[in-house]
Amino acid sequence: MTQPIDPPDEDRALLSDRIRNMLSDDIASGALAAGAALDEQQLADRFGVSRTPVREALRQLSVSGLVEMRPRRGVVVARMTPERIMDMFETMAEIEAVCVRLATYRMTPIERSRLIDLNEAGRRLAAEGDVDGYDRINHAFHEAIYGATHNAFLAEQASLLRARLTAFRRAQLRHHDRPNRSAGEHQAIMDALAEGDGEAAARRMRAHMLNAATALRQYIESTQAETAAAPPP
Repeated sequence: MTQPIDPPDEDRALLSDRIRNMLSDDIASGALAAGAALDEQQLADRFGVSRTPVREALRQLSVSGLVEMRPRRGVVVARMTPERIMDMFETMAEIEAVCVRLATYRMTPIERSRLIDLNEAGRRLAAEGDVDGYDRINHAFHEAIYGATHNAFLAEQASLLRARLTAFRRAQLRHHDRPNRSAGEHQAIMDALAEGDGEAAARRMRAHMLNAATALRQYIESTQAETAAAPPP
């Protein structure tokens, strides 16, 4: 049997990112249940790659807390209850509200210009139905707000919690027309920023994050319903 050949480093990094995203989507939707074993060779066969990009993808998932690397048991999907995920979204909503309120008063003209560019790019990608592209811009948009607080500790904590929620923030974008609705919520936040109203920006950001949590819950419920209704293989 011919063994898969490792691609160059740059291509391997992109490949491991794609594998990580597919696995994180499966975990977030419940297709991969808590405690499920993730075997490197089986995953390599599934994706038609060597074990190297699979190993890197699993490492990234471990850093984000989605999988656990256990002695003698290998890699297993971490146990994340719906209640804990919603608690994390609620916490994230409050942290992001603080970030955008501070950013409203502290951001530089260059930072404001970058946010405007990211917002416009996000609206285009959402309109085109490019969920993965919108997910990348969405990440950059929120990270730009963290940086614009000019509070390094707050930005660091926001980024750390966001990393824990990355898979779930990606998954909620799969629910119906969520990217377009998310882009509209970003625009409302940008309007408050333009008016210099930090409190309004904070309220809109908090609502934006709680809407994402609701979309995630609905996405998981619809995915589970489809799985239950599907005929056995």
